[in-house]
Order: sequence, then structure tokens, then C-alpha cells
Amino acid sequence: MRDVDYSPLPEHMQEGARNYIEHGEEPGGFLRAVLENNLVSAFERADNTNLPRMYTWASWLYNEAPSDCWGSPAKVAAWRKRHEVTE
Repeated sequence: MRDVDYSPLPEHMQEGARNYIEHGEEPGGFLRAVLENNLVSAFERADNTNLPRMYTWASWLYNEAPSDCWGSPAKVAAWRKRHEVTE
């Protein structure tokens, strides 16, 4: 996987996005809605920083995030499962 540039995202969201992409960690409600391509839920859950940056989120997903980690609830679930540690 190539390096992902998290810098376009609001600073308080970068760690959550990184943890999801690199480790498959459960994203918060807003990030999950964005990743699942749930526009209405993303707008409902966006804080005052993320709301005016919805275009930034869409552009970041398209240009930076691996295509198989976002786009639908099934893709998010599969991404998380792929990162599960089996013992």
C-alpha cells in the first residue's frame, strides 16, 4: 500500500483516519458515515469543522484512501476484517 497523505483532513480527524486505514480500527460515527458513502448521515454527524470540509473529505477519499477501504458498509466491514489479528 502506498503512503496516504492525511494532511488535507482536519487535524483532529487525522489520527482516526490513519488508525482505520492502517490498522482497521473502528471509525467514529462521522468517519464511518463518510467511509460508507452515507451522505445524509455524514452531514448529520459532522461537527463545525468537518461540515464545511465535506468536499475535502470526498476529494481525500478519491485521491488518497485505498479504494477498497471505503464506498459502502460492506467495504468498510471487509477492510476491518482484513486487519483483524488472528490468534
